[in-house]
Amino acid sequence: MRASDLEIAIVGATGAVGAVALELLAERGHPAEKLRLLASKRSHGKQIGYLGQSLTVQEATPESFDGVDVAFISASSEVSLALAPEVVKRGGLVIDDGSAYRMDPSVPLVVPEVNGSDVEWHSGIISIPNCTTTPLVMALAGLRGLAEISSVTVSTYQSVTGTGAAAREELLDQSREILRGEEMSPPSQYPHPIAFNLLPQVDDFIDEGYTKEEWKMVNESRKILGEPELRLTSTCVRVPVEVSHCESVTVEFRDPVSVDEARLVLAEFPGIDLLDRPHESVYPMPSNSAGEDQVMVGRVRRDLAHENGVVFWLAADNLRKGAALNALQIMDECVARECVQPRVAATV
Repeated sequence: MRASDLEIAIVGATGAVGAVALELLAERGHPAEKLRLLASKRSHGKQIGYLGQSLTVQEATPESFDGVDVAFISASSEVSLALAPEVVKRGGLVIDDGSAYRMDPSVPLVVPEVNGSDVEWHSGIISIPNCTTTPLVMALAGLRGLAEISSVTVSTYQSVTGTGAAAREELLDQSREILRGEEMSPPSQYPHPIAFNLLPQVDDFIDEGYTKEEWKMVNESRKILGEPELRLTSTCVRVPVEVSHCESVTVEFRDPVSVDEARLVLAEFPGIDLLDRPHESVYPMPSNSAGEDQVMVGRVRRDLAHENGVVFWLAADNLRKGAALNALQIMDECVARECVQPRVAATV
């Protein structure tokens, strides 16, 4: 079976990730007649342009998935938990963008460049990691070929579209109000205004003073890399940027690793572009990574605090590789490995 033969449903078609998924499918020329656009009841009847046609958004119900081969779900955990079993019941494959199933041991959590073979043991649901986890594990997967990793410290700089389209509009509205000298409207998406500001809080605070987002990076990275004891700590920050997440990463190794070795493996890793000419002011930024499929890595240098450490900076479009593109690549992996149909999960 080819990917273009698949009947695809997109749950959350009117959201930021759903819009990018449609763009990517249009770039591939996926037939409009093999697409079902689904969303909440309030979006029922909305028209969305696709390859010169106008597609109608339908309310997502269990019956929406009759005859569907693959369902991309980019919605709340509640929606995923309610609808994913309905897809599986009807013989379809769910590729879920939310957190509902990520840490379920019976559900593969996949970044194809890192652990693509894990799609082979799915039982109807495959989960996509958080949009900050994906670029991080790609870089770590390349670097661990040089020496065993002893610890990872990461700080993120996350764009507002990681929250959704409404957060993007709030950023723009607040920015206009400030620039016009107007009184700012009360924030609704975040606990404080995001325009011209930084928020050292992404999601709610939970254990040990860390947020849910920070724990996601820890636990998801361990699962994807197959390293349950990996020492990783993170600080996640929301920044006033529309698209693309950036990360400052420090990796400490058990044995010495040279900066040149690190640059080489990062440059050769699938899905990574090395932009590392700092003296020419060439490095990854939201402005040059937004709209791109690759994870961009730069400013690779020796860690002055750890004898066997390497420090680098990365940027990735959180709506593309961080979500929609990764979902399509998982579908491609399933097609290539002939495991689009549900099968019994492996013991993990």
